[in-house]
Amino acid sequence: MPYQSTVRGERFAFADLRELLAKANEEKSGDELAEIAAASQRERVAAKRALAEVTLAEILANPVIDPDNDEVSRLIVDSHDAAAFAELANLTVGEFREWLLDDATDEAKLHDVRWAITPEMAAAAAKLMSNKDLVLVAAKIRNVTRLRNTLGQRCVLAIRLQPNHPADDLGGILLSAVDGLLYGTGDAVIGVNPAIESVDTVASILHALDRLIGVSGAPTQHCCLAHITTQLAALERGAPIDLLFQSVAGTEAANASFGISLATLREGRERVLEHHQRRDVAWVGQNVMYFETGQGSALSADAHQGVDQLTCEARAYAVARAFDPLLVNTVVGFIGPEYLLDERQITRAGLEDHFMGKLLGLPMGCDVCYTNHAAADQNSVENLLVLLTAAGCNYFMGVPCGDDVMLSYQSTSYHDGAAMRKLFGLSPAPEFLAWLEQRGIFADGQLSLAEPASHPLLGQLESVLADSSAN
Repeated sequence: MPYQSTVRGERFAFADLRELLAKANEEKSGDELAEIAAASQRERVAAKRALAEVTLAEILANPVIDPDNDEVSRLIVDSHDAAAFAELANLTVGEFREWLLDDATDEAKLHDVRWAITPEMAAAAAKLMSNKDLVLVAAKIRNVTRLRNTLGQRCVLAIRLQPNHPADDLGGILLSAVDGLLYGTGDAVIGVNPAIESVDTVASILHALDRLIGVSGAPTQHCCLAHITTQLAALERGAPIDLLFQSVAGTEAANASFGISLATLREGRERVLEHHQRRDVAWVGQNVMYFETGQGSALSADAHQGVDQLTCEARAYAVARAFDPLLVNTVVGFIGPEYLLDERQITRAGLEDHFMGKLLGLPMGCDVCYTNHAAADQNSVENLLVLLTAAGCNYFMGVPCGDDVMLSYQSTSYHDGAAMRKLFGLSPAPEFLAWLEQRGIFADGQLSLAEPASHPLLGQLESVLADSSAN
């Protein structure tokens, strides 16, 4: 159905909900590349005004992609909680925004309705919110998950330890990993992006990380961020898998471009759960999936089907939440300035993604990052890092010196995670904190190691490397 709105005497018309959502989005270079963005600020304001009057029931009744032609849309429809939606159905998007911001709408209420809120509803609300609004609502919500430890509680900030190496050298990976552990990072996961996508490489990395966790006693999980099929092939060869990783997107076609489907993810999760039952590990939970997303991924695959990149991103969260993940993060600036041009757009996208993921029930983290050809710098990273910490982000990346020498992009460092914990009075995951205190890395809840070069963990590296070489 068409929508209309007038701004200062100029009338604007929008053919359908998909166009209205696109035109109401904040300025994004990706939407401009797709030729679906508002042509002017007046048109953007007109679209926001019109969107504010649309009811949530109307959004539910008008999927932006036909469920008969897209399995992500079908998943959204089939998983919708109609009973919980009854109290929200007649709200307009503008009223929904006010309801979210209302102090009476607390965490318990938001948890009760998370399966009643579709990704398109979350995206619509985000388009009407300021950056402060996005922080305020997200800060209400804590989505807790468990595997070898417990993540996401209030007053907890976890860090993914990311010891990538440009040649997949196990010595370099393990040395960087131990360095990160000595800064108190790694409670979210010790996760390596392999430079070479091969079963042998992935299996070697998984064995090495598993040995490091076993020798150190650190209560955390490991992951090698290869394609899901490569990880499962390594599993068949006897490699241990704690977390099964995959990048996901918000349309069936985009996921197909990644070489996956919902069935692929479902089968992978079942196989890893079965694998866990055979391992002698003290699991504290069964959240075994790790997903990464990012605005622009569907467009970069020419699979966005006319849907704006913010709404596509929200739909990726529908895919993620169907598989009960331990970790989800938006790699917010990684895809490049073609999709998020500069610091302003990256900051906005990071806050939008975190808000939508939390609202839809996900344990959201963020890789606060940028590529070297974007109009951003380290101050850009630190600004967004502080905002997302205030918003209650579950975890960030811990990259040696903030410079990933394998992926060639800039992210957050071990020091950055330590600074956010100190600034906001936050702690690592509780099981991990107890281990840090026991090993003398933390004292009284604070990072305290005076001479990391002499810590026994470094002395244990040789035995880990020897064992890894044998495997």
